Amino acid sequence: MQVVLWIVGILAILFLSYGIFPTVLLRMLSIGMVKKGEINKTLALTFDDGPNPVYTPQVLDLLKKYDVKATFFVVAEKALDHPDLIKRMKQEGHTIGVHHYRHTNSWFLTPWSTKREISRSAEIIENLTGVKPVYYRPPYGRFNLFTNIFARGYIIVLWSAIFQDWRKGPDSSGLQQRLIAQISEGQIYLLHDDGEDAGADSDAPAHMIEALKRFLPHVRRRGFRCVSLEEHLGKKSTEEQKWSV
Repeated sequence: MQVVLWIVGILAILFLSYGIFPTVLLRMLSIGMVKKGEINKTLALTFDDGPNPVYTPQVLDLLKKYDVKATFFVVAEKALDHPDLIKRMKQEGHTIGVHHYRHTNSWFLTPWSTKREISRSAEIIENLTGVKPVYYRPPYGRFNLFTNIFARGYIIVLWSAIFQDWRKGPDSSGLQQRLIAQISEGQIYLLHDDGEDAGADSDAPAHMIEALKRFLPHVRRRGFRCVSLEEHLGKKSTEEQKWSV
């Protein structure tokens, strides 16, 4: 029994050292990543976990209606299933970033799997769009000891405002109010255009879209613009690129 406890203890320490501690440290100190923008009166909408054949077109329609540019951190496996949506994102001026081949938690990836998730995703995005992706966001915002090594050459982007919109909640009006409450310069919003991953509600994006319909006109009335990460990060984007190459 004592041997089992020792083994469990050692495995727990290894797990903490490999995934949890690096995530906490990197996110607390913002080492090698960006969380906020630089340009006055702008905020960035970012969408994770898609593309989704039902909800992503609705998001794109809404962004087009209000002349808004956004950033999509796509799951490459889903991108292969829906290449038309990736091409539409590109054609309509949106930015496409890496979010792993599958929606995999970096805590449970080996170093080699980490490298493969990033590089394979980037290759698929480039093949579909003709443009090499610049931005990377690990699923759940979680890192392991090797994430930053294999993400060199990318700008790691997290967020400054998160809304748990992967759960549908009571209604969309509450989410709308939370979106409005977070309007301020430099914000990077984290939203989701797919609800099929573990822990999410499959119809949650429908509530997010309803909230977004009322949020975007409000942003305009407040004198803010929703822009791509390229514009939003401004000079910080260039500096981070130099750091990571």
